Amino acid sequence: MFIVEETIAGPEAAQIPKQRGESLLDTAVRYAEERHWDVFPGTWLEAVDGVQHCSCGNPACAVPGAHPAREDWATQATGSATVARRLWAAQPTASILLPTGHTFDAIDVPETAGLLALARMERMELTLGPVTWTPDRRMQFFVLPGASAKVPDLVRKLGWSPLALDLKAQGEGEYVAAPPTRYGSRGAVQWARRPTPANRWLPDAEELISPLAYACGRDGRR
Repeated sequence: MFIVEETIAGPEAAQIPKQRGESLLDTAVRYAEERHWDVFPGTWLEAVDGVQHCSCGNPACAVPGAHPAREDWATQATGSATVARRLWAAQPTASILLPTGHTFDAIDVPETAGLLALARMERMELTLGPVTWTPDRRMQFFVLPGASAKVPDLVRKLGWSPLALDLKAQGEGEYVAAPPTRYGSRGAVQWARRPTPANRWLPDAEELISPLAYACGRDGRR
């Protein structure tokens, strides 16, 4: 079974955003400072009678504590560590959200397909970027910007209909939740492949689409 990476060996480990034991503020600052990712604060969790609720006030919120807090969230996104520190100082428990379409796009697939694809990519010795694993059993593979425009045609060239696969590329105008953001009581977003100096240069969607599409196709036949 594939196991989520918990540690990074080597002298550069101290430069990597930690998954545990670090505040949301410090983690957001690290993402901006060390990866040059844009970040923006989302909603947060509030305890009411011992139950965690989303700060948006919707009792039926699908992703409590893990979505934008305002409609103009794109204007909040910043790559400045100084601005990020100020934003999270104002709301220290706000989720960490990363807009896609600028420094990276993300290919989103079901957990089962993502784990299968990761194992195949390792056998193929493909270069991987960071990969997140969310509490709602999705995985997001970070790739170079522009994937959202290319992926449908790439999938068709492999003989699949884009509508037949549970695979989506997230680009301009979208976002992903970053570790250690929590989804209510369901748990926290984790790194399946965490950011390291070795994966600073992201792969193109074309390099990963074959194992991802194959895994999604196989997963869909179950």
